[in-house]
Amino acid sequence: MLRSRVSPCLLIHKNGLVKTEKFKTHKYVGDPINAVKIFNEKEVDEIIILDIDATVNKSEPNYKLIKNIANESRMPVCYGGGVNTVEQAKKIIQLGIEKVAFSSAILEDPTILTPLCNAIGKQSVVVVLDVKKNFLGKYEIFTHNGTKKVKKKLEEVLRQIESFGVGEIVVNSIDRDGTMKGYDFDLVDIVRQKTDSPITILGGASNFDDILNLIKRYKVIGASVGSLFVFKGVYKAVLISYLNDVTKNEIVKVAEKNFRSD
Repeated sequence: MLRSRVSPCLLIHKNGLVKTEKFKTHKYVGDPINAVKIFNEKEVDEIIILDIDATVNKSEPNYKLIKNIANESRMPVCYGGGVNTVEQAKKIIQLGIEKVAFSSAILEDPTILTPLCNAIGKQSVVVVLDVKKNFLGKYEIFTHNGTKKVKKKLEEVLRQIESFGVGEIVVNSIDRDGTMKGYDFDLVDIVRQKTDSPITILGGASNFDDILNLIKRYKVIGASVGSLFVFKGVYKAVLISYLNDVTKNEIVKVAEKNFRSD
């Protein structure tokens, strides 16, 4: 039986974990390996870890850190940041990571998806789309931490990456990043209409109801979460957490209901 996954998303900046707001400011929240250890104990579905420095600095993925994360993690890991080639992706998979996330490399040349899927398996290839609404209300894709606009339209990119093959698409709302104002359902609607690929939505979750509402509305979908799982209270004290038992049970009920209705 398929069910939605709920994945913490951790951002690596200068080898430490940070949380951003609308891709600006960087609040330090701890050590990556320590965070992985805590999420192990909380029996997390999956974890997404993105190095937000690598592509901007044109640097190679931090293989030493990736190996340490893979060795420590007891949950599936999706890792992204600075990955541009098939060889880099294969090396990351060989280190023990389950999925490799790409952004600018795919947006510049979507044809690389075919050799990537052949090399590491379609289920291990993830494309991350950082999306922001412009003053006309249209959604645009950005790379390099929201500083470089992609000329192609969102709908065109979704068609392209689906035609070449992809295991999963992570859609990250720049406008909702770190704001804890709820997921952007208008954005999710567009993505759902334009692709049949598995999708995960990131940006805006403020409470467990936001996660449940996303899953109830779109059935089998990935819900990724940043601030909600690393902050507590109005002053945003750092406290790593995960779903409570009540929410976990609700997600299981939704999955069972969806399974019976299919």
